[in-house]
Amino acid sequence: MALPKAVNYFIVIYLVCSILYTSTYLLGFGRSSSKSKDSLGFSVSSLQEQYLGKQIVDWKNELDEVVESTPEDLVLSKAFSETMGPSKVIPYYFKASETFDNEEVTIATLVTYNRFAVLSRLASHYKGPVSVALHVNDDEQKQKILTDLHALYAENEDLRRYVDLHLVVDKFDRQFNMWRNVAKFFARTDYIMMLDVDFYLCTDFRKSLKKQPELMELLRSGKGAIVVPAFEYVDEHDGVNWDKFPKNKKDLLVDVETEKLDMFHRGWKRGHGSTNYGKWYEQSKPYKVTDYNYSYEPYVIFKKEGSPWCDERFVGYGANKAACLFEIFLAGIDYWVLPGDFLIHQTHYYPEDTRAKERTYNKKLYDYYREETCLRYARMMIAADEWNTSKSTNLKKECGRIRGFNDVIEKVAHEHSEL
Repeated sequence: MALPKAVNYFIVIYLVCSILYTSTYLLGFGRSSSKSKDSLGFSVSSLQEQYLGKQIVDWKNELDEVVESTPEDLVLSKAFSETMGPSKVIPYYFKASETFDNEEVTIATLVTYNRFAVLSRLASHYKGPVSVALHVNDDEQKQKILTDLHALYAENEDLRRYVDLHLVVDKFDRQFNMWRNVAKFFARTDYIMMLDVDFYLCTDFRKSLKKQPELMELLRSGKGAIVVPAFEYVDEHDGVNWDKFPKNKKDLLVDVETEKLDMFHRGWKRGHGSTNYGKWYEQSKPYKVTDYNYSYEPYVIFKKEGSPWCDERFVGYGANKAACLFEIFLAGIDYWVLPGDFLIHQTHYYPEDTRAKERTYNKKLYDYYREETCLRYARMMIAADEWNTSKSTNLKKECGRIRGFNDVIEKVAHEHSEL
């Protein structure tokens, strides 16, 4: 059915105004008569110069009085200080119109230009809070990307209702952990799900969680992270048609038994194997992950406040998400698996040559990172008199496998006891 002319005129006017707004806000059009590239604001440094001091973070006392103000760029430069920079972070470039209960689960994800359609699909399917970091390369394609982004939001009401979108503009591709932290930092509910945007939510895990009071209590206390098992099609072509994915565990198991579906990345079982898929197939109650390994990288729901941030030194493919999950585990947060919910990967193709090289570099970094993180958390727990509590159980088990760790920490604990 054709839309009324008035509606068509409104959409056209909205798009034109959106494009003009984008140009004015981000690119600096009309602020200078110079025709040079820098004067138009195409570089991150010029963006920072234009907006430094424009957006302010107010620090208030218990009487809600402003006692000090700090430029937003300065605050964010410290918040993401381990990243390659400079980067321009613009929070809530689009802000969702809906308001949500604090105990809602916000999908915290990241997206690039080639995944716009998947983001739109996620918004319409989930119909709940989403916090997404969008990376935009600081090059000549920037304006086209933002123009298409405004058109995407104009076309899909669910994006406007549910999705908070935060821009990250710089010249550095694949800073995945920095983007994850941006999405988490600006999420507006108590709990988040750290999810890759390419996964389709086949079941309503929020409804399932509400029926599991023991899991909700683990979330509230910050002592548990909830795993939603991930699957992928053996034949990648079957993973394209998301609308044909199974919608319940019974149908999923049929495809598993016929070897049409399998655990995500079955060729790298350390990545998701700790979920124990054999147990999950038969389980009807939540269960604790008992065979953790440092390569484990499930998709999890956890409490935003008090949980570790992803280490931003990991750039590119390999170990980046595992590092996030490793630090969560060391902090004393246990993994629990939902027995009836699951995700399925929507097929898309990766630059394999790039992935292989970046994995090699990140593997070296991860070996160093694990030792450093074990020592850091052990020192913190000793200083907080938590070393002999249940909170340190995960750390002692995992880090005790590192050569020389126990000897070093024994000395640290002894010195602390003498203070």
